[in-house]
Amino acid sequence: MELKRVVVTGLGALTPLGNDVATTWENAVKGVSGAGPITHFDSSKFKTQFACEVKGFDPAQHFDRKKARQLDLYAMYALVAAGEAIADAGLESEGVDKNRVGVVFAAGIGGLHTFEEEAGYYATHGEEQGPKYNPFFIPKMIADIAAGHISIEYGFRGPNFATVSACASSNNALIDAFNYVRLGMADAIVTGGAEAAVFPAGVGGFNSMKALSTRNDDPQGASRPFSGSRDGFVIGEGAAALVLEELEHAKARGAHIYCEIVGGGMSADAYHITATHPEGLGAKLVMENALRDAGMKPEEIDYINLHGTSTPVGDIGEVKAIKEVFGDHAYKVNLSSTKSMTGHLLGAAGALEAIMGVKAITDGIIPPTINHEEGDNDPEIDYNLNFTFNEAQKRDVKTVLSNTFGFGGHNAAVILKKYEG
Repeated sequence: MELKRVVVTGLGALTPLGNDVATTWENAVKGVSGAGPITHFDSSKFKTQFACEVKGFDPAQHFDRKKARQLDLYAMYALVAAGEAIADAGLESEGVDKNRVGVVFAAGIGGLHTFEEEAGYYATHGEEQGPKYNPFFIPKMIADIAAGHISIEYGFRGPNFATVSACASSNNALIDAFNYVRLGMADAIVTGGAEAAVFPAGVGGFNSMKALSTRNDDPQGASRPFSGSRDGFVIGEGAAALVLEELEHAKARGAHIYCEIVGGGMSADAYHITATHPEGLGAKLVMENALRDAGMKPEEIDYINLHGTSTPVGDIGEVKAIKEVFGDHAYKVNLSSTKSMTGHLLGAAGALEAIMGVKAITDGIIPPTINHEEGDNDPEIDYNLNFTFNEAQKRDVKTVLSNTFGFGGHNAAVILKKYEG
């Protein structure tokens, strides 16, 4: 069976750097940090009191009151980002067979805030009042519901489901969408991820694991991947969406083509429930698998958007893996972690970083890894590699590899390529 070619025809984003793709990308290129004091709740008693939140988001601008009551914040974010991508791709235009358009949308956690509110109410009032749960509790909370809402909103009746693999979730969504389209099971799929976990359970839970930075006196400088003084990731929130479409279908309707998606790889660390393998064995395998799927050699990659969360152990393992996979070419590739600016969007991270890769290809610019200070080095990291520290770099980018690694040892990587007909 001949596999079909798959292209990206739509982009959408709602992020700590901006409430659309254009603003997000502009601020990423400028090296703007999206971090600041937490506003979603009183974090004064928490070890970490800052996050990368979405700013200026008003649900009333997007949803009527009845609809808003049915949606957790993560699903709101998903619908807004997906709406931008769908409009960008023109997927609602006449002639698109909605039976052949699917939605594969990820969340690492899903409706955490809804669960927190409902469980908290029962813990406080349950003994005297008995169980009084909101009838929307379950459908607001579950991790697949964003995919369902997008399908319902636009009448897309193709494959419809969610992927959940912690911080690899939306890269897994992209890979599944890619496979369904190239196998001919759909003409187009709206894919991506959303997360809204900047609430007490999310911040407190990650704090208890010592996973988050506690640099409360310098939130904007806290996410510092590959620097010696890094002390954990900065939790972020938001959503990112891409429309993946079969090439001939896109051409037939005159869709704008951003780039091509040519490969996806998956692997498992099989090591620890939260820590990545210290030697980067799973990371090495997932990049090799992605390259093999794309039919590419390591020296064909121009830019790697790193998982690079700013954790002490994880950053080291990824660097080791890159050096093993790419050999001498590792020193010719641009590397960067855009999480230094966006924070870690958990289940939405892969989709957002794929958009960064798409824009790097179309604009010929590598977004930076910010917050690295001269001399702030880790002896286990090779600084002869080009981490694109602090300033964006112009480069003719033809190919991008984007890595994501999740709790449980889940690894997923995608490869994007400039579309050349």
